[in-house]
Formats: sequence, structure tokens, C-alpha cells
Amino acid sequence: MAQIVFGIGSSHSPQLSMAGENWHMRGENDKRNQGLIGTDGIVSNYEDLLARADTYRIAKEITLDKLQKRHEQNQKAISRLSDSLYTANIDILVMIGDDQQEYLRDDNMPGICIYWGDEVLVKGRGEASVATGNEPMIGYFGEDKTVPTSSDLGHQIIRHLVESEFDVGISKFLDPDRGGRAEGGIGHAFGYVYHRLMTKGTIPTVPIMLNTYYPPNQPTPKRCYDLGRAIRNAVEAWPTKARVGILASGGLSHFVVDEELDYMAMDGIKAKDIVQLSRLPRERMNSGNSEIRNWIVAGGATEHLDLKYMDYVPCYRSPAGTGCAMAFAEWV
Repeated sequence: MAQIVFGIGSSHSPQLSMAGENWHMRGENDKRNQGLIGTDGIVSNYEDLLARADTYRIAKEITLDKLQKRHEQNQKAISRLSDSLYTANIDILVMIGDDQQEYLRDDNMPGICIYWGDEVLVKGRGEASVATGNEPMIGYFGEDKTVPTSSDLGHQIIRHLVESEFDVGISKFLDPDRGGRAEGGIGHAFGYVYHRLMTKGTIPTVPIMLNTYYPPNQPTPKRCYDLGRAIRNAVEAWPTKARVGILASGGLSHFVVDEELDYMAMDGIKAKDIVQLSRLPRERMNSGNSEIRNWIVAGGATEHLDLKYMDYVPCYRSPAGTGCAMAFAEWV
């Protein structure tokens, strides 16, 4: 019987590939973003956000010394997770990430989409603009490569989720003629994993794309936790001996750092408390903040494991409080 024996969570922001001294350049990009969600839940442009911000407090968060220390903290966390990924000795990695109109677009945007082909193309570099925020997706580098995916486990998860009354979309190949921001490859949430975490050899994967960003069919936090539980049940019902890991890619809060929201989510995940997670304020679970849903799925799938490690790094990059709150976690 297969088992989920390991879990991992990691942010995938382009800031992770930039020295702290350069984060202000991404802050300049934020000035063009007309959809910034403040910690008060109000959607506004940069100037309006700045007018409501606690600029005295935030000024202490964007000193050069603090930016450099947080950059170093991020790199140490990524290195730790990469090492742990191989120490866990897993056979297959189930990846939970969001597609930001890189492959799935408005003509067909399922709430949950499972890739069950035999292989997938990973682009060496992602560079485009997120439709919801003008955030250039630059940050992972390397050669384009085709990597193996586990169609057998993907098929098993699809069948089990259907029996569990989840209506799922499926994809068996990525059409190279479809274009999009991934240019025929899988989206940046997954590309980050291959280029920054999967550094010592390729592990077969099952990519699961969650529609975190785009209303009106975003899964609720409770549905995400239940999805994680159902994925674990699907793995355990698979009559194949395999050590399986699960990974959440993305988050936490961005493009405005919302530490209160992040701690609410992390506390709920730590406590394995579906009720607490269900109470996350939905008006603040949009834009970049929406990727917290990927973590909630991983939390449900690792309910039987212990949270061995979690690090939180709120990476501010402008006086208005824009930035990305990085998080890293490991379940064993």
C-alpha cells in the first residue's frame, strides 16, 4: 500500500531569486498594481494603500540590513527543504500549485485540475505579467527540460476523488500550441519546485492545479482541507508500494504582506483545525493571498504527520507594505 510519508511547503516568489538590496525594484512594480488587497481587505491602488499604511512600522521592515538578513533566511530555508526532499526517500511527489492563466484560462478554469500524463515540460525561465497584479514572474533559471510524471498515481487520485464526490478537471498533456505565459510548459508554481528544490535528481510528480486566484469557483478553505484528506485517502487506497510526498507551492500573503492573515492560517495548519481554517476571512483570500489554499490542502493531506519545521519570513519591499510573506514547512 502506498503512503504519504512526507510533506513540504514553500513560497515561490521571484523575490526568492533576488538579493534583498534589490527588492525595492519589485516595490516599484507594485506602484502599477491597481488591485492591491490591504490588511483591511480593501482593494486599492498603491497610493491609496500607502495613505492607509502604518509607514512608521513598515519603515523598520525595509532597512537594508533587514532585507539582507531575510534574504539569507530564505535561502537557508530553501536549502533545508531541498535536502529534506531527498532525505525523505520518496518515490513520487504530489504537487499542489495554482495556475495563473499560464495554461488554464477563462475558456476553461476548473476549481481543481489533475495532470495525469507521463511527462511534462518545465521551462527554464518564467517571465511575464500576472493578469491580476502586473507582477513579472521572473525568478527560476535553468535549461528547459521534460520531466516524468506519475500517470498511474494521477489516475488513482482522479478516480478516488470522483468517488468521493469531488468534481475534478483533468489534463493529460500540455498543448504546446496553446501558448500562454508558460509558453507550452507547466506553470511557475511547479517550475519553481524543479529549479529550486528538486536539485539532486528528478522525482516523478503528480501536479494538481488549484484555482486559487480567479472567482467565482475558488475552492473554500474547508474544501481545500477536505481535498487534502481525500488525496491522502486516494494514495493509501492505491495498491502499489510507494513512499509518497506532498508539496504546497506558493503563498503566503502577497502582494501586500498581511501578517495577521498569515498567522491565522499557520496557526490553523499547526493545530490541524479545519474549523479555524474555515474562518479565514474570504475577502482577504484573493490575489496572491489566495495561494494559502495550497497550504491548506497540504495541511489536510499531512494530518497524520507531525509538523517538524516551519519558518516565516515577512519580506516587505515598499513603504506601503507591499511584498511577499515567505513560508517554509516540513511534515514527517
